[in-house]
Amino acid sequence: MTDTNRRAILGLGLTAGLAAGFAADAFAQSATRGDAPTEGAVARPAPDAKYRVPFAVIGMDHNHIYGITDAIIRGGGVLTTFYATDPKQIAMFRKRYGDVKLARSEQEILDDRTIKLVCSAAIPSLRAPLGIRVMRAGKDYLSDKAAVTTLKQLADVRRAIKETGRKYGIMYSERLEVPAAVMAGQLVHDGAIGRVIQTVNLAPHRLSAASRPDWFWDPAQNGGILTDVGSHQADQFVYLTGTKRAQVLASQTGNFGNPAHPKFEDFGDMMLSGDGGSGYVRVDWFTPDGLPTWGDGRLFILGTEGYIELRKYVDIAGRPGGNHLLIADKKGTRYLDCSKVPLPFGPQFVTDIVEHTSVAQDQEGALLAAELVLTAEARATPARR
Repeated sequence: MTDTNRRAILGLGLTAGLAAGFAADAFAQSATRGDAPTEGAVARPAPDAKYRVPFAVIGMDHNHIYGITDAIIRGGGVLTTFYATDPKQIAMFRKRYGDVKLARSEQEILDDRTIKLVCSAAIPSLRAPLGIRVMRAGKDYLSDKAAVTTLKQLADVRRAIKETGRKYGIMYSERLEVPAAVMAGQLVHDGAIGRVIQTVNLAPHRLSAASRPDWFWDPAQNGGILTDVGSHQADQFVYLTGTKRAQVLASQTGNFGNPAHPKFEDFGDMMLSGDGGSGYVRVDWFTPDGLPTWGDGRLFILGTEGYIELRKYVDIAGRPGGNHLLIADKKGTRYLDCSKVPLPFGPQFVTDIVEHTSVAQDQEGALLAAELVLTAEARATPARR
């Protein structure tokens, strides 16, 4: 985390919230997370949102689009139009955001010079080609992860960024939109556990097979489990270790529970090594029905002077809710309830668009995370029982 990131977070009141003991009314933010398109109140601009920036949405094949849209609205974005052809998607989007203008085509949005940003959660394999068209139309882009699904797409994206000077943002929501992860980044920056040596990410997900579209089962369209789910975890490794260059030491994928979909990967793991530290990632689709949330996401950050554990979404048979942070350092051990920590990404990203800065997300870091998972997926060996 850069000093600029730290100042931006402090400006959002994070430290003040800690000092106040995370009082229940200290912060107001959207309750929407991930696949919750109608949960809670519609997002409103945060008090410190500096600008109002017109933006559009193209592609809503994954419900992550609601979390992305909310984040940009919190940042000061003004949702002006969207494009979709599926009547169910159109109806659901309008149910949440009102009678937003439906464009007649993608091109209508690309040709509209008043629109500065396009957000997308299209089918993963379509996200990079769309992003390139958006950037070449003179607009910035924010994609759901996985934002690229092949190494060729990644090369094309990097070329388009260089040629257009536009942003290709990637919503790694398990860090950017999880309050406990925001707090962990702050603590790491402040040196609470010394220099980071390793990150360990465990990221199980609930399959909910009956509700999944056809593209979900096809690695050619979703990139495979390491590219899809693992993108979040690679981002956390890159960000928390401060890694600028990295390599994949080992990776494996397998299908252990879905014989009806032989190409589908329901398990994967990878070992990463970077110039800032090392990382291990395990991802799977085996969240049991008895767990009260979609996944028991865990993050362990080992430092030279302590360590941090995040129980992001649930503390099994323990404290209620999510966003639990535990830390052991020179001073002892303590627990932080991070549920009221504000989410700085939206205001930062909108400000970056206007001021041509890179506070919300480092472009090279975002693409390095993508490169790592694409490489891990391409080199993965078959996982065996």
